[in-house]
Amino acid sequence: MNQFQSSSLYIGDIDPDVTEANLFELFNAVGPVASIRVCRDLITRRSLGYAYVNFHNVQDAETALEEKNNSLIKDRPCRIMWAQRDPSLRKSGKGNIFIKNLDTTIDHKTLYDTFSQFGQILSCKIELDEKQGSKGYGYIQFASQDAADKSAQTVNGMMLNGKKVFVGPFVTKKERMVANSSKKFTNIFVKNLPDNYSIEKLKEMFTPFGQISSAAIAGEDAGQSKGFGFVNFESPDAAATAVEAINNTEVEGKTVYVGRAQKRQERDAELRHKFEQMKMEQMTKYQGINLYIKNLDDDIDEDKLRAVFDQFGTITSCKVMNDAKGSKGFGFVCFSSPEEATKAVTEMNGKIVGNKPLYVGLAQRKEARKAQLEAQFAQRKQLARLPPTPIYGGAPPMFFSHPGQPNFVYPQMINQRGGRFPPQPYQAPGAPQGNFVVMNNNVGGGGRGAVKNGGRGGAPTNSRRGMKQTPVVSMPQQGPQLTADSLSSMPIADQKHFLGERLYPLIAKPQPQLAGKSTGMILDSSYPEEMLHLIENPQALNDKIEEAIKVLREHEGAAQTQE
Repeated sequence: MNQFQSSSLYIGDIDPDVTEANLFELFNAVGPVASIRVCRDLITRRSLGYAYVNFHNVQDAETALEEKNNSLIKDRPCRIMWAQRDPSLRKSGKGNIFIKNLDTTIDHKTLYDTFSQFGQILSCKIELDEKQGSKGYGYIQFASQDAADKSAQTVNGMMLNGKKVFVGPFVTKKERMVANSSKKFTNIFVKNLPDNYSIEKLKEMFTPFGQISSAAIAGEDAGQSKGFGFVNFESPDAAATAVEAINNTEVEGKTVYVGRAQKRQERDAELRHKFEQMKMEQMTKYQGINLYIKNLDDDIDEDKLRAVFDQFGTITSCKVMNDAKGSKGFGFVCFSSPEEATKAVTEMNGKIVGNKPLYVGLAQRKEARKAQLEAQFAQRKQLARLPPTPIYGGAPPMFFSHPGQPNFVYPQMINQRGGRFPPQPYQAPGAPQGNFVVMNNNVGGGGRGAVKNGGRGGAPTNSRRGMKQTPVVSMPQQGPQLTADSLSSMPIADQKHFLGERLYPLIAKPQPQLAGKSTGMILDSSYPEEMLHLIENPQALNDKIEEAIKVLREHEGAAQTQE
């Protein structure tokens, strides 16, 4: 009996061309299917190679798992397992084993049948190459750790189809890297050798530490040494002693490096770790004192930027980023203390320098900005799931002009809990008093208003409901020119309103399907001065859109994984 009491199945390893219709044809023959979803990339809509099939009852799901697992769909065997909404079981590694040295004739079903005697199998997979042939190894996840341990003890070292197989606990790549770094070794790597160094000299250098099995210098066979080589000892103790004694010593005027020989994959992982650690140390060192400045005039160089910010304290570094065409429009200024940096942000953010308002803020790592966007997006998604209770008196509504009819508007209004509500009375700063729009109060926001010319004496009547409707000013499609001065004279909520009107059509051109979500994310995560810069700078806006869409896509992928 299914221990998860679920009627939902995960279908993996499917061909990218498999559709919901293909899966319905296969699984509806077992029992009535409630729903089918092929998981796809949020942007490209290309299949991610897995799907979910939901039956009306558990019995049909169990039958489908037993009968259809490893069935061919478009000439590729599918892998079926119970859908696990809680990812903790998958990530824990509980019940996972690894099998290698398998004969290439052993397929998914044969492996499943061989190991099913030890307990309930949640997932069974043989790694395949591009031609759908076995790579000779695979993975099995049991429902219990006891079943996994029993299978490893019984099958490890046995002959399967004439080959002695290895079966053991599954170890993640990260865990393997840690284990390799601490285990004993006999092979050492030597670099920065003198150009004329030979294998004989290399052996002579390391013979005092123990018996040498082999030695080599890269490129010596071709007559041109590459300056590095390997020495393999017969005992780990000799290798460890040689590393400790020779590393960082001088040989014929050159300081040589000696260490444990590593596989390229392990070496790359170690370098990445060191690089990340170095970046973290740098960010910690400059946290709270390094400022990011953008929307710079083209003629502002490092000397001029330093002169602008020099009044706030001691500047330890100043950099304007450039490319082949000149300034990229942004740079960094680092102060000697957090107090100086805070004062600079407070007084300079939004200030006009040259002909542009500056954006000034604390410099953040890319990962930190991404995490901030993800948190904001997750909060918006959570609020959107709550019942749409109208709450009046919040932020003013946003209006987007109907194409070709600048005097009609569509309301895009979100209340404090994510629901839609009828428009609030709103008067744009400096707008004429007689021009207004009567809005349809449908909650869905689909109705258009009719343009009226009215005076100050009365409000138009909604004939359908017999209620008076408060006048709402209609902005032209392009709207008044936005400048830093005009923005600074508006309340914050009004700034968001007008900036949203300008940003939405610009985002809708390259991303019509995601314009609403992207606009909302950018409005939530940016300062008004920064958004003004985005409106004026297409490249900066495009970068911001890509960043927002990446967060949306990853959030969608994470949600699909949890399902």
